[in-house]
Amino acid sequence: MSSTEPVPYAAEPTPYAVPDTSGPYAAPPPLTFVVGTGRCGSTALSEVLRLHPDILSVSELFTTLEPDALPEQPLDGEEFWRLLASTRPFADRMARDGAPLPEHLYAHAPGRFNPVDGVPAVCLTTLPHLTDDPDALYDALRPVLTARPSGPVAGHYRALFAELSARCGGYAVVERSGFSLALVPRLRRHFPEARFVHLHRGGPDCALSMSRHAGFQMIEFLGELVAREGPEAAARLGRLLDDDTFDLKGALARPVPVERYGALWSRMITEGLAHLDALPADLRTSVAFEDLLDAPARELARLAAHFGVAPEPDWIAAAERLLDGRRRGASAYLPPDEGAALRAACAPGTRALADRAASPGGG
Repeated sequence: MSSTEPVPYAAEPTPYAVPDTSGPYAAPPPLTFVVGTGRCGSTALSEVLRLHPDILSVSELFTTLEPDALPEQPLDGEEFWRLLASTRPFADRMARDGAPLPEHLYAHAPGRFNPVDGVPAVCLTTLPHLTDDPDALYDALRPVLTARPSGPVAGHYRALFAELSARCGGYAVVERSGFSLALVPRLRRHFPEARFVHLHRGGPDCALSMSRHAGFQMIEFLGELVAREGPEAAARLGRLLDDDTFDLKGALARPVPVERYGALWSRMITEGLAHLDALPADLRTSVAFEDLLDAPARELARLAAHFGVAPEPDWIAAAERLLDGRRRGASAYLPPDEGAALRAACAPGTRALADRAASPGGG
């Protein structure tokens, strides 16, 4: 097993891994959320975080569970487990069509669940990101979480994180989901102690990557359905996903001007920055993916301080080997007219990021 592969979880949980009181932290650092537009390098960052011995890297949990991830009403343990175990029709359909989303690790090393009957949401990415035996970890979590009494959903998530920490290691919990900027107000409401990191990437490159990703192609497809049919289009989409005779891959591959993804990126950035501005300044920071590629040691040391862990030299060295500096600049190779239209569509978001960086304490 290579150093970048998930490690087997502990069959029996170890005591919650808290640094001793002689160190800088007498208790686990607060939960941190890495938020972004998606296609901004966040999957690569999750892989980097998983290499740190003191970080529990939780990947793609909250956006996978959307729109039900953060209910306001109390849940008991059984209800919370049903949320984690719920299936995602789009993910299952893409896997049935032989084109699972790249983030959905379970589909690439299948276990006992299958996309015909449905793969539990927590198994799509979150558990296989942590272990090479996600089915066993799923089975181990179930009795612990279903036994919990009724209470706010944040308490159930904290119990999930504690159990994952005890079985997989890491005391500083960092949850990273793509397409998560819109979740910031809700995450803040449920987890008022949490810290935030905004990971962003240059708009044209990010939007071009969106245009080639089935998840964002689905967003555009749904937008067209809603524009044509109204809000009831969501129900029609559900029926289409269940109908294996419907050519979903063909629908997603229909021509869409790349600047529409640039406009989507700009909206997400401008709205997301407004959400982040509402947070206390000491609870948030940001990092550009390009800076992470160009100066990984500097940027990772800064992030480690925000997470509440040490910038371990071995971790930084491993991260430098993992990060691929070639993952940039693809939009520069578009035909001139397409590139110009894309840059124009991204301009509002690009200006918003530049204004944030230039403001006192910006970033």
